Amino acid sequence: MASTAPRPRPGILEIQAYQGGRAETGSGRPAAKLSANESAIGPSPLAVEAFRGTAERLHRYPEGGSEALRAALARRHNLDPARLVCGAGSDELIALLARAYAGPGEEVLFTEHGFLMYRLSALGVGATPVAAPEQRLRADVDALLARLTSRTRIVFIANPNNPTGSYLSGDELRRLHAGLPADVLLVVDAAYAEFVEAADYDSGQELAMSEPNVVMTRTFSKLYGLAALRLGWLYGPPEVVDVINRLRGPFNVALPAQEAGIAALEDVAHEQRARAHNAKWLPWLEAELEGLGLHVHPSVGNFLLVEFPAEPGRNAVAANAHLEADGLIPRQMAAYGLPLCQRITVGREAENRALVASLGRFTKGEPR
Repeated sequence: MASTAPRPRPGILEIQAYQGGRAETGSGRPAAKLSANESAIGPSPLAVEAFRGTAERLHRYPEGGSEALRAALARRHNLDPARLVCGAGSDELIALLARAYAGPGEEVLFTEHGFLMYRLSALGVGATPVAAPEQRLRADVDALLARLTSRTRIVFIANPNNPTGSYLSGDELRRLHAGLPADVLLVVDAAYAEFVEAADYDSGQELAMSEPNVVMTRTFSKLYGLAALRLGWLYGPPEVVDVINRLRGPFNVALPAQEAGIAALEDVAHEQRARAHNAKWLPWLEAELEGLGLHVHPSVGNFLLVEFPAEPGRNAVAANAHLEADGLIPRQMAAYGLPLCQRITVGREAENRALVASLGRFTKGEPR
């Protein structure tokens, strides 16, 4: 009898495993990690204290529904706690939404430079990923609506978008929703919402509160500095929340993450410091890098998308090697279809200044 190996579902072998932002240069020397859009100032001291306070309870299962954390989120954002679901990062929630609402023969729609997890989650459930073109690295509502078919089940829109840093206004987001059939789920991924200061920005919260086919996802990994704990949440219609609660693991959010998240929400002063740091250094970096002759795409997040010339020796690959030799780690963007670009996180003051100095030497062709 011929033997055959177990075969995975269609689509899974098309997945190129997600590679997070690198943390080391390979030299073994300390380096500034500017590759993953993490918080420049780190977590709240109250969150660190709460995390440490769980050490003697690690033999106990966490509360399965994250009830205290959901109550804290509801108080902070004026939401109904029954319509909240917490997860192991918003990545888990994105994957659960794909698992719940898409499958073989169906389509998942997003923008061409949208967050990679949308494509990977679609392939993981056997659905077809469909990428709509952007206009100047910005989501195009008309292009998204033009690619709707009878097979479309989910539309993912990152607002603001990673890695481009661009966003849709509230009016544009509502126009996108108005153009969707009632049986298509709109997922607004607002991972960077806390950094946005633009008056016309919309995180999707109001739509998620009022519409039966809109979900908003958020994370504690960025502004709150809890990336290591993998903590995210979504808000949506009761029917969608019920479905996700049926699918998620019974203890999907660890106890240290739950308690650190509650403490982080209570430390408003730390949150304001994180916003103020970004509000100061994001425009500073943009101006300094533009002054070096580099093209910096406008961003409302805590990162910049920097475009380099195409010629060898001056391109993004060469810049990456130069920066890493100086102990600075950006994120290369070829996987996002942006081979001329690097995404660079806003770091601490010393890191930002070191980055500008290093790229100054690179653009001038000076030796390190």
